[in-house]
Parts: sequence; structure tokens; C-alpha cells
Amino acid sequence: MELRLKNKLIVVLILLSFILPIGKGFAIENVTKITIHEAINIALENSIDLQAEKINTEIAKNLVKQAGRLQNPSFGANYNIGKSAQGNPQEIGISQTVELFKRKNRKKLANTDLELAQENVDYAVFNLKMNIKEAYIDLVAAKSILESLMVELKSLQEIDKLVKLRHKQGTATETDVIQADIALNHLTTQVNSAIADVMSARFTLNSVMDTDPIYDSTVESFDDGDFFAELMTPHPKDPIPTYIQAITVAQENRHDLKIAKTKIQSAQDNLKLVSAQRIPDIELSAGYGYQSKNNSESGKFENGAYASANLVNLPILYNFKPEIQNAKLEIEKAELKYSSLQNNAFANLSSAYERFIHAKLNLNYYSDTLIENSKQMMKTSKENYEQGKTDLTSLIIIEQSYRSILIGYAYALSKYYTSWLDLVREVHVEDFVANSEYI
Repeated sequence: MELRLKNKLIVVLILLSFILPIGKGFAIENVTKITIHEAINIALENSIDLQAEKINTEIAKNLVKQAGRLQNPSFGANYNIGKSAQGNPQEIGISQTVELFKRKNRKKLANTDLELAQENVDYAVFNLKMNIKEAYIDLVAAKSILESLMVELKSLQEIDKLVKLRHKQGTATETDVIQADIALNHLTTQVNSAIADVMSARFTLNSVMDTDPIYDSTVESFDDGDFFAELMTPHPKDPIPTYIQAITVAQENRHDLKIAKTKIQSAQDNLKLVSAQRIPDIELSAGYGYQSKNNSESGKFENGAYASANLVNLPILYNFKPEIQNAKLEIEKAELKYSSLQNNAFANLSSAYERFIHAKLNLNYYSDTLIENSKQMMKTSKENYEQGKTDLTSLIIIEQSYRSILIGYAYALSKYYTSWLDLVREVHVEDFVANSEYI
């Protein structure tokens, strides 16, 4: 019900973005600005899924205590009445079943399962952090695209005013005025869509954080040099670990591989425990027996202690063969899953590494060449139009080309950040950054 309400709210806000004036459509009151680190800390504190995963660890701890239990003793008494009491002792005693090679294996299996539960918590924490980073960066990306469009909107508004001024002066045609209005209105629709994207990204971030208050990013747009460290991403000019280094780090740190290995160990421990069921247990008994003078055949008071031992749970009628066979199959299955996971992990790592390398190259190409050249081209074209050296159509075409480059640059930045996150997701090390111990 709560999810439906959130979805309806998002739709309403998106519709409002098309109605309210540009620049105000996404201004929501009572928004708290937070850094990416603060967003992560809030999510770790509020995540319901993570809380549930931590409960599994507490359950596993209790199961360790349960596995170390000793068998409870039994207490018994034997009273003979009437003729059966003649010459037969009255007895009172206690018996205790002692497990052989079972308690040790049971505790070992429980401790392995506790380790598995703790590794699942670590994996859940890692995934939550990655999801927060991704949602936060997606929000900044949406803001960056909106900022680029707003810059272009201002530029088009200036061109529109210039065209109308020249039309009054008789140096521009009515067609130029219409063309300028069409370009301005078209960009306005793109701005409105970008505003809606910012709203959607903001709600996605809050949804991943499991929070009711509306939080927003302190970073308003991507900046080539200022916010790479704040968004926990290496600068595109910094060196990065090689592919071989990335594989080595992944082998040592991937949570899913650690979990898969622990599952193999758990299956092996379970086999030892199941196999131990074939070993009989010992039942020890001790007590006190006595006779009254009236019941004693010799007429004397007789009493004394007794002790006995029995082998119990002999694997004669049932030898636990099916359980042992299944336990062996569970080991084989766990090993196959580990091999499959390892193969997929390194294939995904290779793909993520290549995507990041290309995203890095593309971003540097934008930064080093396209942005400055397109800015100069746009400036020159506007000056030429003001001086009557070129027509409006040429200026509009150049403006659209410049806008495309700016939007492309924002997308290139977004791709760079997200591809870095994808690479981190594959090595499972948050500080896998330039100038680190991994280089």
C-alpha cells in the first residue's frame, strides 16, 4: 500500500513539473541535502532487508549454542510391591546417553553456518552501499543533464530576444522569429522532461535508503575535477589497476565467492555429521539398590550402588546410507555452483573492466577536445549572427550541435561514474581506487 502511495506521489510531482515554471518545478520544500557518505550511513541504519539479514546471524549464534548441547539425563525408580518385593531390590538411579563423535561435528557445522551468515551480512552491506552510490550518482547525473539544458535554455532565450530585436530593426524575417520560437519551445519540453527525471531519481535514492524524509544530494552536477573524490570515484586522469590486478583482488575479496566456498565447507561438515550417525552412542546408568529386612530372604538389610553401560543406536536396522549419499551430493553440487559462479564472476569482471576503460577514454576525449572546441564554435557563431555574417538557421544548427555535445558530455560523465561502480561491484572492494595498494 505504501509503495502504491509513493508511485502515485511520483506521478503527481512529474505532472506538476510540466505545469510549474521552469526552474521551480523540482523545488520541493523541506529537502535535506546529504553527501554520499551520509546517504550510505542512513541506509545502513534504516535498511529493513539488512536488519533481517542481521537477525539470521543472531539465529546462527543460537544454533551454535544449540549444537553444543549435551543430552539430558534420565531419572528412574523401581519399586517392587507384594511378593515381587521378596528377594528383589528396590532401585533408584539416573542414566545418561553419551554421544560419540556427533557433538563435535555438530558444533563444527554450526560454526561454519555462523560464518556463512556473517558473510551474507557483509555481502548485504556491500550491495546496499553500491545501490546507494548508484542511486546517488544517477541523481547527480539527472541534475547535470538538467543543468546543461538550463544553460542552453538561457542561451536560446538570448538568441530569441536577439532575433526579435533584429526583426524590429528590419534585419530579421518573420520566419526567423518563428524558427527561434520553435527551437526555444522544443528545448523547453526537454527541460521539463529533465525536471521529471530529477524527481524520479531523487525518489529512487530515498527508496533505496528506506527513508520517509526527502533527502537530496549536496552535489548538484558533475564537475571535471571537483567531485570525483566526493563521489568516491578516481579522477579520469589517474592511473587505475590493471586487469590482472583486478582479477587478483576479486579472487581475494568477492563476497559471493567467499560464501560459495563456505557453503562447500558447510556441506563437508554436514557429511561428517551424517556419517557419525553410524557410530553407536553409550548409555551410562548408575543408582542405588536396597532391600528392607522384611523383604530380604536372609533376613538382613541389604543395599548398595550399581552401575551399567549399554551401546545404543546401533546402525543395524538402518545405517543412514541415504543421508550419507545425499550429503556427498550436496558437496558436489556446492562445488559445481562455486565453479559456475567463479566463471561468471571473471567474465563479468572482464566486461566491466572494458566498459570502464572505454568510458574513461570517452570522457577524456570530451574534456580534452570536444567541450572547448564546441564552446568556441558556439561563441563565434553567435557573434557572426549578431554581425549579420550568418543566418539564423546556421546558428540554430550549431546551437543544437553544441547542446548535443553538452548532453553527451553529461552522459559520458554519468557513464564513467556508473561503469566505475560496475567494476567495483565485480571486485567487491570499495576503495579499489587509483593510487591505492592495488596499483
